[in-house]
Amino acid sequence: MIAHLRGRLLSKTPNQAILECAGVGYDVTISVATFSALPNEGTEATLHIHTHVREDQIALFGFSETQEKRLFEKLLTISGIGPKLAITVLSGIDASRLITAIRSGDHATLTRIPGIGKKTSERVVLELKDKLDDLATAIPTTTGGPHHGPAGDDALSALVNLGYPRPIAQKAIETAITKDPNAAHDFETLFRAAMAAIR
Repeated sequence: MIAHLRGRLLSKTPNQAILECAGVGYDVTISVATFSALPNEGTEATLHIHTHVREDQIALFGFSETQEKRLFEKLLTISGIGPKLAITVLSGIDASRLITAIRSGDHATLTRIPGIGKKTSERVVLELKDKLDDLATAIPTTTGGPHHGPAGDDALSALVNLGYPRPIAQKAIETAITKDPNAAHDFETLFRAAMAAIR
């Protein structure tokens, strides 16, 4: 199976890249995030590849970051999500925001992604909620201000992504941890407590 490609970028669009490696042009489906990360056409580029094999075709899906590839592969484990929908999902929302939405059970954010309805959103949260801890720490969160461990950083990122100003979000997290120190170790408990503190 092809797992990685490096070569000259012949062309790129928001959902496709053609990469020439040793004289062979590989047609790779990509997300908008990967499109944005790719260099100019005619220069050397590298992509992490997921090879999807079906009876009637072999399709390549490429990612600029290994974390995005791993998130794509986790989405494929969900019943009803194939590679095309998984790429659409990753094109519709930033990877860190997607992880935060899944871990916090934020169905409102998930159902705004093209192709994700209420039932699919519920399946994604149910099946992936507890399987993204390694990805949540691998994708960098925004820096600045005090940190309260991985759960605190994730809760802060979630609140900021929901539109709350960073100082208000940090204050809410500190209030929640002061009330219940154990909340600092559990993202969902801390997130809910911080939301309650803001309201």
